[in-house]
Amino acid sequence: MRFMWVLLALVAAPAMAADRVTGLPFATRSPVYASQGMAATSHPLATTIALDVLKAGGSAVDAAIAANAALGLMEPTGCGIGGDLFAIVWDPKSQRLHGYNGSGRSPRSLSRQWFLDNGYSAIPSFGPLPVTVPGAVDGWFALHERFGKMSMAKVLAPAIGYARRGHPVHDTIAYYWARSVPRLQAHPGFLAQFTIDGRAPRAGEIWKNVDLARTYEALAKEGRNGFYRGEIAATIDAYFKANGGFLSAADLAAHKGEWVDPVSVDYRGYRVWELPPNGQGIAALQMLSILEAFDLKSFGFGSPEHVHLVVEAKKLAFADRARWYADPAFHPAPLEMLLSDAYADQRRALISMDTAMKSTEPGAAPIQEGDTIYLTTSDASGMMVSLIQSNYRGMGSGMAPPGLGFIFQNRGEQFALTADHPNRFEPGKRPFHTIIPAFVTKDGKPWLSFGLMGGAMQPQGHAQILINLIDFGMNLQEAGDAPRIHHDGSTEPAGGVEPMTDGGVVQLESGFPIETIRALMRKGHRIEFADGPYGGYQAIGFDAESGVYTGASESRKDGHAAGY
Repeated sequence: MRFMWVLLALVAAPAMAADRVTGLPFATRSPVYASQGMAATSHPLATTIALDVLKAGGSAVDAAIAANAALGLMEPTGCGIGGDLFAIVWDPKSQRLHGYNGSGRSPRSLSRQWFLDNGYSAIPSFGPLPVTVPGAVDGWFALHERFGKMSMAKVLAPAIGYARRGHPVHDTIAYYWARSVPRLQAHPGFLAQFTIDGRAPRAGEIWKNVDLARTYEALAKEGRNGFYRGEIAATIDAYFKANGGFLSAADLAAHKGEWVDPVSVDYRGYRVWELPPNGQGIAALQMLSILEAFDLKSFGFGSPEHVHLVVEAKKLAFADRARWYADPAFHPAPLEMLLSDAYADQRRALISMDTAMKSTEPGAAPIQEGDTIYLTTSDASGMMVSLIQSNYRGMGSGMAPPGLGFIFQNRGEQFALTADHPNRFEPGKRPFHTIIPAFVTKDGKPWLSFGLMGGAMQPQGHAQILINLIDFGMNLQEAGDAPRIHHDGSTEPAGGVEPMTDGGVVQLESGFPIETIRALMRKGHRIEFADGPYGGYQAIGFDAESGVYTGASESRKDGHAAGY
């Protein structure tokens, strides 16, 4: 009887994690510390490759490209050279950040009117029609030209080796691969190049991709033109012509990414940097600007006030996201206004502490399931790289040209077909983009390179990570392991989706108190428990005084952080 009372007392006691050094019950492991270099990716082998490149004298950019190339092989459920790339690089020589927008454009021979004439009310998710020019390879070479130290042949060599001899597939990747096969198997080239006898590879099973090895070898030998011109481009052109697509060799030859200046806001003395549209990074900045006036620290993590304010700020930022975020070459967003203190004050005034907003409108101005990889690297010189790369929905469009070993992205699905939308489909235009790298500086010095993959979760996750670090005092690993808040129901930039009129749905990962859930329901929030993990986080922090890097990696994925 005494044993039973002790057992009941242990079960009923609050989880104080006395068995963990950190003291927080949700922390999965400690942060990683190193002084010479660090890598954090969503795959253990990719992290190892990045470290090997750093130890061999490569720069943080070399290591990031090597890891990204490996992930295109090892985690095709989230990325590959058929997709786009964005990056932020801290350059210790110039003591400043450099942003790169490596997103591709729509086929120039395809028009919005073609979709309307053929009965489409929205661009389909899969097949040839949502395909846009892939910008990842161009991004690799642009980053390498400016910041690389090793030859691209050496940078790509580890991924080529694994593609030829094979590697064991990890658990999370095997799970998502198996989900992708049924919906993509009808598309030409997919089954032959991305299944084993018509099925996804299982966890622990060896996977090879000799076609991708040959493609990478062509890039190592011929440079970026080995992809955007020549034999590979001709193969792509012929493949889409034969399968109802519009992407052409001329579209590939015309592609060029661009260096851009990151934009920022101050959050409690920390300067948070994101890339400007066509990405959604400024939604995170808008959320933080709105939230800065609230004393989140006093409310405490997981409190009703904490969750409520994060959700309400997200609703307001995403109303602007739907209205303004598009290719700036076609429709520039009013960034100065959207990121101003005065505008944050105006939007913040719409929040009630007692009642959830049922609908939101974008501010007045003068004029989705998504799978991705995020990685970050740093080197002994102080260079830090924040890089994100994606095929958009899982394994992308399903379109896999013969003999090339990769799948094209379906990013064009994000275009709207309504005539008056800034993100409407137009030839040669970049679509609204969900993938966003982030960076934080403190007193003009690098403080944090981080990202959180996962469609519309990304700006929500960026804000939550920083709140966890700055307001709630968590360490780098705890900030990512903490249960997440996901709000669903805002108007999407693709158009054709009705504006939010019912407040949407708040989806909470396990770990929020039942008292918080009840309080949120009393405020009018509709609560659902998460039906899957929200986001995939990696981060490297830097202590400017000691010169020590801190690494953290997503416990919801297969990877880890490691340094030397």
